[in-house]
Amino acid sequence: MHEILLGVDEESVNNEKETHALTYPSCISLFPNWHKASSITSQLIHTSLSLSTLTASPMPLHNDGDCTLTELISSLLDRIPKLLSFKSKWSSIRVKLADLNTHLSDIAASSSSSSSNQLALDLLLSARETLHDAASVAARCEGPDLSDGKLKTQSDVDSITARLDRHAKDAEVLIRSGLLNEIVSVSSKKEAAARNLVIRLQIGEPESKNSAIESLLELLQEDDKNVMISVAQGVVPVLVRLLDSCSLSVKEKVVAVISRISSVESSKHVLIAEGLSLLNHLLRVLESGSGFGKDKACVALQALSLSKENARAIGCRGGISSLLEICQAGTPGSQAFAAGVLRNLASFGEIKENFVEENAVFVLVSLGSSGTALARENALGCLASLASRDEDMMMLIVREGGIKCLKSFWDSVSDAKSLEVGVVLLKNLALCPIVRDVVTSEGFIPRLVPVLSCGVLGVRIAAAEAVSSLAFSSKSRKEIGESGCIGALIDMLDGKAMEEKEAASKALSTLLVCTSNRKIFKKSDKGVLSLVRLLDPKIAKLDKRYTVSALELLVTSKKCRKQVVAADACLHLQKLVEMDVEGAKKLAENLARSKIWGVFARP
Repeated sequence: MHEILLGVDEESVNNEKETHALTYPSCISLFPNWHKASSITSQLIHTSLSLSTLTASPMPLHNDGDCTLTELISSLLDRIPKLLSFKSKWSSIRVKLADLNTHLSDIAASSSSSSSNQLALDLLLSARETLHDAASVAARCEGPDLSDGKLKTQSDVDSITARLDRHAKDAEVLIRSGLLNEIVSVSSKKEAAARNLVIRLQIGEPESKNSAIESLLELLQEDDKNVMISVAQGVVPVLVRLLDSCSLSVKEKVVAVISRISSVESSKHVLIAEGLSLLNHLLRVLESGSGFGKDKACVALQALSLSKENARAIGCRGGISSLLEICQAGTPGSQAFAAGVLRNLASFGEIKENFVEENAVFVLVSLGSSGTALARENALGCLASLASRDEDMMMLIVREGGIKCLKSFWDSVSDAKSLEVGVVLLKNLALCPIVRDVVTSEGFIPRLVPVLSCGVLGVRIAAAEAVSSLAFSSKSRKEIGESGCIGALIDMLDGKAMEEKEAASKALSTLLVCTSNRKIFKKSDKGVLSLVRLLDPKIAKLDKRYTVSALELLVTSKKCRKQVVAADACLHLQKLVEMDVEGAKKLAENLARSKIWGVFARP
């Protein structure tokens, strides 16, 4: 049986500590009680004791009569039946002592490595101190008269009960982890460090757990791989359980760890799996935490609010109100994160009513006008989702100054990707007949031209859809054509994504109603050919109606009609007629008549 020294002398302990520090640099701060100045620790340091002999044989007595943990427990077990005060409480302590004795024996039997010695050492030091205190309190309960008073003695007895219970649970965690007998294999020092920290979060005094949290956060900040390793070691459920019992300051550190985990995409599903338990803790920090705590809670909630169930729970538990308060009075960072959570929530239609009740539009428009770049982007993203297919919400956004806010955001953004939320908001607002006139009068049509040619696919698609919505009248269609949008839309017909092709063909089918726009279109050498290619039935997941509609408008021109026929449009149209595509039969008949007249026209 391998022996693990609990301590031989000061120098040996220091050497062991230094060795452990080299092996687990992130964990060394977890042993703040290593050199306690108490007499108990001093006795242990100068006494030879191995874990494997903990229950097998008594430790050599020190000159003050010190003895093994087994002997201390045995002595207390014999003594308890003779105590006269608080008999029921001591009876409960007797059961806990027996449990602790069993666990300590298991630790002695399982220990086989120097790393486990470090984790077991703290537990044994703490247990020994508790046993000495228990013996002292027991001595005061031997007679009917309590020298320290009944309340004080009762409090001490209850404290002993709680401490013994914690030691037994800590020992159980240590044994169950498999670390003592190396059941769990370790492939790297980082994995070993993470595993030790996960165990430390579950055992020991609150100070030790606090130190473990700080060390874990340092480890996770190094790189994303450490996050994935720690998650694989089961750190998330441990952190959630820790939130139930720690102080607010420690709770906020735990939330900081959780927020770091939420920043790694592959780990988000583990947090979401914790469900309402984690969510409720984060919402409490959101309501009553410090600025630091609220920041970190918002970061974590951004990951959790992607789930429909969690989003609904946040809305029902007053989370939207707390988030809006942060948007109004939080730090610049927390405002951006809070708006990010609201942006996620707004994508779920059933939660929109909560936004209306909390007067969210006013707050979001204000933040979208004056916050940081990220805060403004998230605020407008939230407004865009709220405005989707909801004319009442569109009108409310306009009344609260949403158009001015959008214009300011649009003109201040240099990054096309960040502009996407603004383009989507414009597209959604333009669906409302009353709002369209306001949008066009504010000069948004010229702003769309460069966006249609930007390098971000999502932005181009949203811009093309906005063009479709804004081309609602002869005047607006002509203005859009004269602004230079048609050339960019023709280029989009040749894009790789089906969504881009469809958005462009839809916009053109509306714009080409205008005669002047058809003249602009015909100046392009590839416009007709690009449209005809989209008729090909082999191009799946593309709504052919818009392409057919655009071509129907173009074939009124003899030049375009010849180009359409030459590009084999008739062959594609025959198949589209069989597929019952709207407008395909009419276009096919139109082209067929032109071919007949072409035959008669020959000399």
